[in-house]
Amino acid sequence: MGAGFFYSYHLGWTRLDARTLLGDLEAEGLRPVHPVTGRTVLVNLDATSLGARSPVTREQLLSLAGLQRLPEVGFRLWTDSGLDLLVRIRRARAGVVAVEFSVGELPEPEREHAVGAIRRTVGRASVLCIGFVVDRTGATAATDWDGVVIEGAAPLDAWPDTVAVRDETAARHPQLAVMDAVDMSPWKVFGNEVLDGV
Repeated sequence: MGAGFFYSYHLGWTRLDARTLLGDLEAEGLRPVHPVTGRTVLVNLDATSLGARSPVTREQLLSLAGLQRLPEVGFRLWTDSGLDLLVRIRRARAGVVAVEFSVGELPEPEREHAVGAIRRTVGRASVLCIGFVVDRTGATAATDWDGVVIEGAAPLDAWPDTVAVRDETAARHPQLAVMDAVDMSPWKVFGNEVLDGV
């Protein structure tokens, strides 16, 4: 995923978590069903057939998004205005699952709606969400965000709009440990967006 993104990281990911996430996103106006065709499609993320699509039922999507059989799954979410964003759910490190939303291709009003919707959805799952990263322009796409959020170790060469990690992760990270943060239980939240009160 290249341009702007919203990544969230979750422990104990199951099919039920996928169902809850998808239901919450649908309630926020981000749906896996194409507004015209009525189809839900998986998007192949493998380099050999990147972008290939396979129609699936809602139940098939939920089963696959629970990652019981696959290490990753990709699909599109559609906005009420007919624009879409790519979602990738994948196994990361140390038993953590990363949910990656590509929001950079959306025009600003739709992007802000999507970022807000995803943030509210992640907030409802905060007990199992160990952190998240928002970078609307993709300026930090080369950063090892798994290493930052999961391990508290990877260096930050640039700052995203927002990064949230658990207290113990922030304390381990050499840069985050000395930065100002806002406490938003269960996370410490860093970034200009948060510190400026946006």
